[in-house]
Amino acid sequence: MKSLHPLFLMLNTVKQFNAVKYAFAVVFATMILIGCKSAPEQSAAAAPPPALPVSAINSSSETTFIEYPASIQGAVDIDVRPQVSGYLQSVLVNEGAYVTAGQTLFKINENPFREALNNAKASLHAAEAAILNAQLEVDKLTPLVQNKVVSDFQLKTAKTAYKIAQANAEQARANVASAQINLGYTNVKATVSGYIGRIPKKQGSLVSPTDQTALTQLSDIHEVHVYFSLGETDFNNFNVNYPGKTPADRIKHLPAVELLLADNSTYPIKGKIDMIDGQFDKNTGAITLRASFPNASGILRSGNTGKIRLGLLHDNAILVPQSATVEMQDKVFVFTVGDSSKVKKQAITIVGKAGENYLVNTGVKVGDQIVLSGIDKLQEGMVIQPQKAADKVAVAKTKN
Repeated sequence: MKSLHPLFLMLNTVKQFNAVKYAFAVVFATMILIGCKSAPEQSAAAAPPPALPVSAINSSSETTFIEYPASIQGAVDIDVRPQVSGYLQSVLVNEGAYVTAGQTLFKINENPFREALNNAKASLHAAEAAILNAQLEVDKLTPLVQNKVVSDFQLKTAKTAYKIAQANAEQARANVASAQINLGYTNVKATVSGYIGRIPKKQGSLVSPTDQTALTQLSDIHEVHVYFSLGETDFNNFNVNYPGKTPADRIKHLPAVELLLADNSTYPIKGKIDMIDGQFDKNTGAITLRASFPNASGILRSGNTGKIRLGLLHDNAILVPQSATVEMQDKVFVFTVGDSSKVKKQAITIVGKAGENYLVNTGVKVGDQIVLSGIDKLQEGMVIQPQKAADKVAVAKTKN
């Protein structure tokens, strides 16, 4: 019995090893079953793709506007200045008053000029008398020369004196006319109809044509000229976007422009660009354009400021809502929807704005699907559940 003891121990060890092996097999199989069972549960617990509104991009004709600072001047803005020196005898208008062409605005003391006119008339009378006297001398000598009583030299001398008398009379007449003109200048009149500005000179002031300060300013504002400037780049775009081979031809085809006043209200009447300057300003690097606006009601005054709103028509423009874009590192992106409802972040190039929409040049095309909202939570390649929007992007009309 003692000789069988080692064999017995070996068999017992094998049985223990098999038991352990069996236990490991049971545990392993249990783990596999548990894993197979939890996989569907984890799959069922995964969040579904987000449902986001999408829409197809369409095209439409839209007008964009660019605004330029502008200054307003009357059709005629003039300084009213005296043309003769003297004391200001009367101020016949009030500041801000409307006057008509030919109306007397100021009266300068006329006494010195009236006396100068009387003196010129007296000189004219004397010159005319000298003509008569010279004519008498010629008449007297003519028969004597014919009868050879006196020499021909005396007659020639008399005729020369007659011509001198005539010349003196002409000069005297010119002096009379000049004196009359100067006398008329004592009445300072309005050359055009318009509104009077400030009047710094008062009654009794000594005025002169050389004064640095004018008597007043006079503005004819039945029509106003609005001046604005374009830089070189804007002017090049202006030439490209508007038809015409020459500036004059281009002006004929330009659309009407709007004027925004200082309070951002829009002037009710549209104007027309009628002048493009012949050269750029060397100091500012800009070229000046002029638009004219009717102003029968007198709302606009010379010296006003505002903005010219220049419109540009875009045919078949691609519109993308600003709310459907995101800006990153000076670039604007949209999320397009591709195959398998995966989104892609796409950069777009913007050429203008129309209401709440961007006008896009490149990056997307007509028919592309874009996500309209919820883009702040999207990432490249993310899957969504597209929800068709009621209207297409470019169908909604934009109010400008």
